[in-house]
Amino acid sequence: MNVGKTLFAQIMEFVPWTSFGRIVDRYSGNAGVRRMTCAEQFRVIAFAQLTWRESLRDIEVTLGANASKLYAMGLRHSIHRSTLADANESRDWRIWSDWI
Repeated sequence: MNVGKTLFAQIMEFVPWTSFGRIVDRYSGNAGVRRMTCAEQFRVIAFAQLTWRESLRDIEVTLGANASKLYAMGLRHSIHRSTLADANESRDWRIWSDWI
């Protein structure tokens, strides 16, 4: 049994989260959010990119299959297609533009 961190969690350690937090605060990215924060959305999108996911349904199914590892990946809740779609639609695009 693996007792260390997942590979994804190790990769996410290289993300400068303080800089990301400042950008999110600048554009009020987490204002009024109940379920999926900008950091969780970033983790989901990064996971989707690294694993070549092609759709929201594909992302949802893959993360659902690994539900026991979600917390270790930095996700507090299971990811649903509608929640991810709402987050993608409602977040200010400048958060992701400034992040690059």
